[in-house]
Amino acid sequence: MPATLDDAAQMAMVLPEVVEGERFGRRTWFVRKKGFAWERPFSKADIKRFGDETPPDGDILAVTVEDLHEKEAVLEAHPKAFFNIQHFDNYPAVLIQLNKVTKRELREAIVDAWLAAAPPKLAQEFLASLKRKR
Repeated sequence: MPATLDDAAQMAMVLPEVVEGERFGRRTWFVRKKGFAWERPFSKADIKRFGDETPPDGDILAVTVEDLHEKEAVLEAHPKAFFNIQHFDNYPAVLIQLNKVTKRELREAIVDAWLAAAPPKLAQEFLASLKRKR
């Protein structure tokens, strides 16, 4: 069963201090006012840049990553569902085609995005709480 934006919302909302809001008219998840995941439909300019290539279909989620090296690693590790577009070149975020990602991959991407956006102390506390649960 493909992942949905509602799945992404549920995964994001269980993380510490996450609020759902809107930015640029799109559903966005924030940790302490810093967006880390957001709905990202293609703009007309995005579609034009695809040229003869067919754009990925279905709902698209954007998530932040730690840095551009992490972005390369994520794109390489998940070529089926994770991708980049020209608009995101040199920007630490990747796009996820929800109808092609597993829920496990989506959850990992959302947690990693949250860790990249959360203040260091909050991120450390969260990681410590995970270790205690094991």
